[in-house]
Amino acid sequence: MGKECDDEVVILVPTGSLGAGAREEELEYGIAQGAQVIATDAGSTDSGAAYLALGISKNNRGAVKRDLTLMMKAASKAGIPIVVGTSGQAGGDLNLEWTRDIAVEVARELGIRPRIALLYSELSKETVKRKNAEGRIRPLAPMGPLDDATIDGCDHIVGAMGPEPFIAALEAGADIVLGGRTTDTAVICCYALMKGAPRGLSWHAGKIGECGGQSTIKTVDAAGLLMRIRRDSFEVEPLNQINTCTPESVSAHMLYENSDPFRLFEPGGVLDVTRSQYEQVTPRTVRVTGSEWEELPYTMKLEGAAAGQYQTLMLVGIQDPIVLNDLETFQAKMTKTLYDRVHSTIGEAAGNFHISLRLYGWNAVSGAQPKAGTPPPPEIGVLFVATADTQDMANQIAKACNPKFFHMYMPAHHEMPSYGFAFTPADIPRGPIYEFKLNHVVECDDPMELVRTEWVDLSLEEAA
Repeated sequence: MGKECDDEVVILVPTGSLGAGAREEELEYGIAQGAQVIATDAGSTDSGAAYLALGISKNNRGAVKRDLTLMMKAASKAGIPIVVGTSGQAGGDLNLEWTRDIAVEVARELGIRPRIALLYSELSKETVKRKNAEGRIRPLAPMGPLDDATIDGCDHIVGAMGPEPFIAALEAGADIVLGGRTTDTAVICCYALMKGAPRGLSWHAGKIGECGGQSTIKTVDAAGLLMRIRRDSFEVEPLNQINTCTPESVSAHMLYENSDPFRLFEPGGVLDVTRSQYEQVTPRTVRVTGSEWEELPYTMKLEGAAAGQYQTLMLVGIQDPIVLNDLETFQAKMTKTLYDRVHSTIGEAAGNFHISLRLYGWNAVSGAQPKAGTPPPPEIGVLFVATADTQDMANQIAKACNPKFFHMYMPAHHEMPSYGFAFTPADIPRGPIYEFKLNHVVECDDPMELVRTEWVDLSLEEAA
């Protein structure tokens, strides 16, 4: 990547996540403006560990196929590549292969024959154990040192790739690169880095573009972003011609999923925007200068997920003014009552269990008590969550709690109250809960060391 930078590298980001809703007119505008690559993220850890543990996508197949159809049609017509990171939501092997099958189906329906590179970044437990034994894995806060039991407890483990595997696939002639787990930023900046664009500017543009139109001011609903990376700057504009970018909307995106507004850690280094300047150069476009890249030893973040205990839910709605006027007492009294009920009816057989009450409309999201003097809401929804070692026990706990959850008295009640169950049966088995077991980084001697590349070369198929 020491090659001389092209005068301008134009990156089209059609949506913040594959399947979220790319727009045909925005793709057409970006292509007309000289886009050289279509780049998009396709997942994250935002929605929890289940998608990695189960190897499934949060987005439905139809939505992903729709976006891929629009992108592949536009890219084929323009003769430019497509790069996709964290395929299938979590980037595990199953997630990647699910996306591969959709891409192949779309290609055949469009009558095109692309060369598709598949970048696998799921790791075997043996590989992770070996790296750990070599002292090449270290924890990120708040985790502690990694042990073999934790590794064995994971259903799937992935390493978050940087841009290098994408660059290698593009240089090998890929028309479409589908990546396993990838940092959001790396998939957006890989093409610019391949073309020799400055690292600081490329990585910063990748960060700004990772969520598509999120770093724009949306007068109307829109999805995408266009970025022009040059030798001394990059420019950002919305793909929708009504919307705008401002210095504030662009610079603020450094705080998205990042606690430090000036430094962002990525595989192989740190993006430093301490000296970056943001300038409004047209009513719709912002120019960014001064972004820097600090090289560090190469690491990949590890994510491992597994199923845990089981849960059963119940939901009631409450408009009772006696409850609404003293929700703090109600929540504490109800929690104690339900625990007492389980201990008296199930006893030690309940095992390692937990009950939580989440008061939607009051404190369910934060878990903190509202400030003193906050007026009572007109109604609340109380979500009961029983967690236990088996689904049957979680169900039994919910059934034991049902009468008290439905009818618990407050001191001011003179008659038995009834709260409104949302469903019947009232208890809803949720199945296992899923947890991230790893929050560590692994040191790599080579960015390609833990990545496997496979090809689906449709160009070898005979035309129908």
